[in-house]
Amino acid sequence: MTHSKRIVVGIAGGIAAYKSAMLVSRLVQSGQSVSVVMTTSATQFVGAATFSALTGSAPVIDPFDPRFPLGPHIELAQNCKLMIVAPATARIIASCSLGLANDLLSTLYLNMECPVLFAPAMSAAMWDNPAVQRNIQQLQKDGGHLVGPESGWLSCRRVGLGRMSEPEAILQACKPWLE
Repeated sequence: MTHSKRIVVGIAGGIAAYKSAMLVSRLVQSGQSVSVVMTTSATQFVGAATFSALTGSAPVIDPFDPRFPLGPHIELAQNCKLMIVAPATARIIASCSLGLANDLLSTLYLNMECPVLFAPAMSAAMWDNPAVQRNIQQLQKDGGHLVGPESGWLSCRRVGLGRMSEPEAILQACKPWLE
């Protein structure tokens, strides 16, 4: 099976979604073909038009998007080199670690046969929660990869561990799969 250079960037609903625009831009500038999948919540933080302009095609939000006759969770997983989930919120981490197909992004994750890199982003209290840590351990046990989170200023107006890694750090973590 021939793999294309296509990367899927999944964007969950958190304030760190604004960093995903720079990540997608940098991937495209480096010659990668990028498809973007957004949760409905993600569209509350950054607009779909941003990713349309950066990639040259509209992001996929609807699990029944008519552009994909077999379903986007099937077609986007085909010939995919890497999936990046950034930001990976506590909700999407839970859905993926439990195998819940409760939105397009978590359904697509379950159908991926390529490496998946998660870039967590949440408050320090959420990151430290035993349930979140259990879900992270399960994702890693299942073969998922992690970049971050970092310590720094969080949107809850506190400093702590939970800040999504910067786009450059995420790109660096992707290198093994981009060459």
